[in-house]
Amino acid sequence: MSRPRVSLPHRLGLGHGLGDKSLRLSRVLLATALAGLMLMLVWWWRPLFLIPGADDLVMPGGDPHLRALMRTISAGESNVSRSYHVVHGGGLVDSLERHPNRCEPIRGGPNRGRCSTAAGRYQILHGTWLEVAQRYHPQAQEGPVDPTSLDFSELSQDLVVHAWLADERVWRVDLAELLRQDRLDEVLRRLSGTWTSLGYGIESHAMTQRLPRIYRDVLEAELRRTQRPVPSDEKGRTAEAARP
Repeated sequence: MSRPRVSLPHRLGLGHGLGDKSLRLSRVLLATALAGLMLMLVWWWRPLFLIPGADDLVMPGGDPHLRALMRTISAGESNVSRSYHVVHGGGLVDSLERHPNRCEPIRGGPNRGRCSTAAGRYQILHGTWLEVAQRYHPQAQEGPVDPTSLDFSELSQDLVVHAWLADERVWRVDLAELLRQDRLDEVLRRLSGTWTSLGYGIESHAMTQRLPRIYRDVLEAELRRTQRPVPSDEKGRTAEAARP
């Protein structure tokens, strides 16, 4: 009786080993490809997961279009997880009792070599903060007050900027109405002199081109929020917090 012929790899015990290795390699490559595809989908369809500057505001209430605009501004200006505490250059401060007023060096762009006191979620200069806080800060509504004594808390930053954006006397137009008319480009152009990351200015960067889409995404979330019923015990607080 003749013996069945066995190929060399099987004689050496290599056939199954090579097959198993090839199968494992194929599985690893497939898993890697799927993971890469999922990350691409997350980046494309849910960009806000990776943009901490567009996180929700501390302030309750307010116009949903202005809230979305504020979140868009901070995505361009600060975009860090502790955005209310950040100063120019990326450093953080622990205390928000007052505007930090730290003049940090500017390391790039047309103003390189100078320094900036920009701070907080909206990167407001110290001098600008004194001006707008004196007009819109909740504590300033109670009567004349030294603006240097006004707190720079997370809530105060939101309330001051919301009231500032809502003031037609400043911008000579109703920004919220322009946004309701889907005229975002016009709004960003008007604000670019104050927040240069919004485009049309001297300090556009990689995030600038993404801001229109970020705005649309956060606006959708803000409009959904307004459709939810507000508990009766929160209505008074919301109205108080959102007043200019």
